[in-house]
Amino acid sequence: MSSLSRELVFLILQFLDEEKFKETVHKLEQESSFYFNMKYFEEEVHNGNWDEVEKYLSGFTKVDDNRYSMKIFFEIRKQKYLEALDKNDRPKAVEVLVKDLKVFASFNEDLFKEITQLLTLENFRENEQLSKYGDTKSARAIMLVELKKLIEANPLFRDKLQFPNLKNSRLRTLINQSLNWQHQLCKNPRPNPDIKTLFVDHSCAQPNGACAPSPANNPLLGSLPKVGGFPPLGAHGPFQTTAAPAPTPLAGWMSNTPTVNHLPVSSGAIGFGGPSMPAALKHPRTPPANPSLDYPSGDSDHVTKRTRPMGICDEVNLPINVLPMSFPGHGPSQAFNSPDDLPKNVARTLNQGSSPMSMDFHPTKQTLLLVGTNVGDIGLWETGSKERLVLKNFVVWNVTACSTTLQAAIVKDPGVSVNRVIWSPDGSLFGIAYSRHIVQMYSYHGDDDIRQHLEIDAHIGGVNDLAFSHPNKQLCVITCGDDKTIKVWDANTGAKQYTFEGHEAPVYSVCPHFKENIQFIFSTALDGKIKAWLYDNLGSRVDYDAPGRWCTTMAYSADGTRLFSCGTSKDGESHIVEWNESEGAVKRTYLGFRKRSLGVVQFDTTKNRYLAAGDEFSIKFWDMDNVQILTSIDGDGGLPASPRIRFNKDGSLLAVSTNENGIKILANSDGLRLLRTFENKSYDASRAPESVKPIISVAAAAAAAAASSSGPADRVVSAVSLSGMNGDARNMGDIKPRIADDSSDKSKVWKLTEVSEPSQCRSLKLPENMRVPKISRLIYTNSGNAILALASNAIHLLWKWQRNDRNSSGKATANVSPQLWQPSSGIQMTNEVTDANPEDAVSCFALSKNDSYVMSASGGKISLFNMMTFKTMTTFMPPPPAATFLAFHPQDNNIIAIGMDDSSIQIYNVRVDEVKSKLKGHSKRITGLAFSHVLSVLVSSGADAQLCVWSSDGWERQKNRYLPIPAGRTPTAQSDTRVQFHQDQIHFLVVHETQLAIYETTKLECLKQWVPRESAAPISHATFSCDSQLVYASFLDASVCIFSAAHLHLRCRISPLAYLPHSVSNSNVHPVVIAAHPQEPNQFALGLSDGGVHVFEPLESEGKWGVPPPVENGSASTVPATSVGASGSDQAQR
Repeated sequence: MSSLSRELVFLILQFLDEEKFKETVHKLEQESSFYFNMKYFEEEVHNGNWDEVEKYLSGFTKVDDNRYSMKIFFEIRKQKYLEALDKNDRPKAVEVLVKDLKVFASFNEDLFKEITQLLTLENFRENEQLSKYGDTKSARAIMLVELKKLIEANPLFRDKLQFPNLKNSRLRTLINQSLNWQHQLCKNPRPNPDIKTLFVDHSCAQPNGACAPSPANNPLLGSLPKVGGFPPLGAHGPFQTTAAPAPTPLAGWMSNTPTVNHLPVSSGAIGFGGPSMPAALKHPRTPPANPSLDYPSGDSDHVTKRTRPMGICDEVNLPINVLPMSFPGHGPSQAFNSPDDLPKNVARTLNQGSSPMSMDFHPTKQTLLLVGTNVGDIGLWETGSKERLVLKNFVVWNVTACSTTLQAAIVKDPGVSVNRVIWSPDGSLFGIAYSRHIVQMYSYHGDDDIRQHLEIDAHIGGVNDLAFSHPNKQLCVITCGDDKTIKVWDANTGAKQYTFEGHEAPVYSVCPHFKENIQFIFSTALDGKIKAWLYDNLGSRVDYDAPGRWCTTMAYSADGTRLFSCGTSKDGESHIVEWNESEGAVKRTYLGFRKRSLGVVQFDTTKNRYLAAGDEFSIKFWDMDNVQILTSIDGDGGLPASPRIRFNKDGSLLAVSTNENGIKILANSDGLRLLRTFENKSYDASRAPESVKPIISVAAAAAAAAASSSGPADRVVSAVSLSGMNGDARNMGDIKPRIADDSSDKSKVWKLTEVSEPSQCRSLKLPENMRVPKISRLIYTNSGNAILALASNAIHLLWKWQRNDRNSSGKATANVSPQLWQPSSGIQMTNEVTDANPEDAVSCFALSKNDSYVMSASGGKISLFNMMTFKTMTTFMPPPPAATFLAFHPQDNNIIAIGMDDSSIQIYNVRVDEVKSKLKGHSKRITGLAFSHVLSVLVSSGADAQLCVWSSDGWERQKNRYLPIPAGRTPTAQSDTRVQFHQDQIHFLVVHETQLAIYETTKLECLKQWVPRESAAPISHATFSCDSQLVYASFLDASVCIFSAAHLHLRCRISPLAYLPHSVSNSNVHPVVIAAHPQEPNQFALGLSDGGVHVFEPLESEGKWGVPPPVENGSASTVPATSVGASGSDQAQR
């Protein structure tokens, strides 16, 4: 149906409503499916008119259209079912169950069984999940809130929830205008015509003896005066018939004629009766692309879906040239005089504290750098003085205003990364796109004054990119996301202006631009498609493939005349190309990339002349007019494989991300002068010259800051800090950040934090209703409100914290005792055991992401338990061999990696009950498994002290390496080797009784190692904190040591006397396993050999576990950390 016909339906709906044809109005709404009347829907739900509710919904969606629709129908039918049960109308309940709810059994058979079991209860409120069900009225109201959120999130209801803003009686007005026009066209118009019908055109009867019409009033011979000021007929179409600008190169890209027929328009406006789409767009001439790609669905429950090699494809920093900007002495047309004028000299080194993901310089204050990181932090730096003006941690400003989808996602996995930061064109605002639904905008008022401006729940899943634009002379923010849409929002109010749909994969980037007075947006998706959009909701104007067909970004030169794109394929092949806009074809392809890039290449443009990209641990430069690489620099070393880069506006400074959570500011001669200007404002002139400052590493400065700061502690190290442990012995004097000045005071001696008394920390022993011999496995639930333990006698224990006055969050805490929880049935989750002694069996379990199921084994069959009911859902894989380690695939909960005691690893599909692959490479039982969804690998470890890396695509072994056992240490026969991925998904922790180590996955190279003294107790277990900033390690002497993860430096030691009674601490009781809270970095729990479980947190007055020791020059090298005893203090490297 054309857009005019659609608008006519809205006019008819308005007319029917004004004439009080209520039933007809809703019938037309349903049959046309153009407008979903939420008010009417609410009334019918409140009244319980379920048949009408479903009938009305059926005009817009069906049960199986998508997961939102399924959930909507399920909630309605469940309420209908519960109301029948509440009235003791069993026949009606059975009818609803069989006719309405059975359709959902094929999607979730367990849920259907649980619903069916409600029939057996005297009162369905006996079911724990329904215990809070109130009366019918309140239940309907609660359900309606959920339904409205589901409808608003359902893509099938987009643009159908808002009735157009029409003047009253619009249809009558149009008819009157038409009649007036017809009357003017009469040969003999009467002063007061009597119009009695609309079925035929109006015409006044001609009186006897009347003269012929005057030529002046004859519409065929001349113009008629317009009575009443009616607009021309063409104005009623969706486009005005105004003169369009002269054809531009963009017209060649976007001249795909829309499906709506329009009146002819002069001057060849875009797609408005202009030429048809050029053949080049129908068959774009792009380099050979990869075959079809697998990409995550926008409806996927996995929030972090941006699959990228090496985990560094979260953002490419692009210049968005929305408005022409000029600055004194640095006009847009100014070019570099020579390649020597590129910003190549390291002038500043900044320590952000977590890994930079996106950076942007202020458009006018050109030394002001905005940074977003992998843990959701926002930093604002004055690069001249090396002063961090602002540090903001991620927090949702208004949780209640967020969708239930976002709230659930945050609860399941609180980890949030910044995908994009960008300033508005005038620098008065900046926006942040997060990896979870949210866009936040701050207003900037100078110096460190930033204020909350807008928070938008923008997309389902990640918000992958963000840009500012000025369509219709109104500042807007453009976002794109995992839900395959692009959206345009009013930057002042947050109101949604446009939604562009048409991509078939998550949208990766947006690039708004304008030519003449034509505003448009380019977008790229993870399937390699590039599309272009006008601000008219009429769909994409182009559709073609980008080189590489995966992560691609686009950018214009500073003057807006040349268009470039940069992309990396799944195979690691990178491309920077320039496009011929008039043909939609690649004009030139730049050479010089590594054959297989170790990540997605980041790029930027500057000064209408140069391109720069981060590749092969360096920055590469090209002249725009030459495909050969111009030069390459390594920034004095320490760069990641594909560093993130960003030029300032005039190209005199270049920000580059580094391995150790840092940023290097590279400068040319102009940039150096600019930095010194701001440096002099913040430093006293009497200070010693920068060149003679003692060199000290950035990590030491951050450590000193953490030790001395009176405000909230900065993050000392971060996710990607582990990737670059090679030394950084630069001669640049200003490596030492200003924040670290106190570290030069030799009177301040670092001291290990010792916790030797109960009063020095918060600890809680969890209640015991039953005695178990030993805790073999321990884990926090993903929601963070419970702890699950598996004892050596095959029994599971679940402690739940309740939300109350003392614990408003309901999360696990050492301040409030939890409840050892069991369902009302009284059953326990108990694994099957063999005839052998269960104490000798190896216990293992794995928890699903939504905390609904736990898979577990204790030497016998593997069991799958329902965490709500404790019921055994199924058992499989009877021994031999017996399972010794379990791990869910990160993208598919139906795929499980199972380590066996015969040294094999079996890749098992639960849904089809089939072993898909069997991996062989170890010589002893498997003791550890960990997936990296970023690298698409599985890392395994065994009792043979061997590490193996397997591709999770084809399951072939990529690398293997044996753990070097320190001299003088002989591991026991039962010694386990455990592995756990860092938050960056590139590095992993290796735990062995003789050592802790950090490995880089792709090279399987040991970057850091910590070894206890020979006389010290062996390590029993260790784990990363939830933010990967700390490593918690337990020892067989019952002590616990806490390390900074970046360098494996000991910062705190907890003595057994701090949590064990004196009589127990002298016995052989020790921690067997240690677990970290999923959202609280400073909370962990111990499972002991006597069956006890203890939760630990630092004192509230401290807020953290000690401070890291100073890291002096050269300490960031790859040499092992100094060997110390668990009972001794860590010795700083010298």
